[in-house]
Amino acid sequence: MSAMSSPVAALAVAARASMLRKVYGEGEASVEALRGVSVEFTAGQFTAIMGPSGSGKSTLLHCMAGLDTPTEGQVFIGDTDLTALSEKQLTRLRRDKVGFVFQAFNLIPTLNAAENITLPLDIAGRDVDKAWFDEVIDTIGIRDRLTHRPSELSGGQQQRVAAARALASRPEMVFADEPTGNLDSRSGAELLGFLRGAVTDHGQTIVMVTHDANAASYADRIVFLADGRIVDEMLDPTADRILDRLKSLES
Repeated sequence: MSAMSSPVAALAVAARASMLRKVYGEGEASVEALRGVSVEFTAGQFTAIMGPSGSGKSTLLHCMAGLDTPTEGQVFIGDTDLTALSEKQLTRLRRDKVGFVFQAFNLIPTLNAAENITLPLDIAGRDVDKAWFDEVIDTIGIRDRLTHRPSELSGGQQQRVAAARALASRPEMVFADEPTGNLDSRSGAELLGFLRGAVTDHGQTIVMVTHDANAASYADRIVFLADGRIVDEMLDPTADRILDRLKSLES
């Protein structure tokens, strides 16, 4: 029995937060974005984080990925407590173990698509797994754009390059912040299908923030936030069930 299919491995926790609080600003102007959030993300699972605007979705994602520092509480990637790391150690962990797909792409304008995709590996001094690289770019459908710079790509193509960059190093965790937010429905469906396949076929662990019920329906599990707290979760979601739940949260 392979490690990926063993029941013990299937239930391993890839990342978790414990009593996470995040406060922006001070005094009367302060905003409490997260109010004691504790959550686990299972390895080899696709989780979506949803909730009304201002519920703390992106803040939770950024804290989980080590891109933002919580005011209180702990964040773990595997057994590593991110809140106990120095900035240098945190940078190394993000580089080696975390992939991030930003809504704003964050591509380097002077590099072409292929160079943007392999950049994290190049910085880490690691070799590119050619077979995996080929699978990523063919699934995402950008092979004919690899020599183009970001300014020569459409928004949808730039987002696919950003997703390929996050997955190229096969990190332990991939975090995605509204990855389909700037895409048309067809490009969005292709990207979500690729993320789904990375989980199902390759055991990747993905956590995605989205406001789109259709996008969230690709996930195995949904965690719902409201006012900085986790208020519900759903397994094996459908778009209709998600919409019903979101409506009840909005009201």
